[in-house]
Amino acid sequence: MILRRTCKEATALMVAREDRALPWSERLALRLHLAACRACPRMERQLLTLRKAFANWRHYSDQDSA
Repeated sequence: MILRRTCKEATALMVAREDRALPWSERLALRLHLAACRACPRMERQLLTLRKAFANWRHYSDQDSA
């Protein structure tokens, strides 16, 4: 079990987390990386913003704007 992740690997885990549940070892590795990295928590917030924006877009209808 390798707990050290690069930023590229951590980003891949954050994206994968949107589609599937991560095993505990990957969740732990991601948490450790997010605690140590300055840039990746920002990426995580950006992904959250995108998720919320897409959720709003899916529920959008032209009748809401009229």
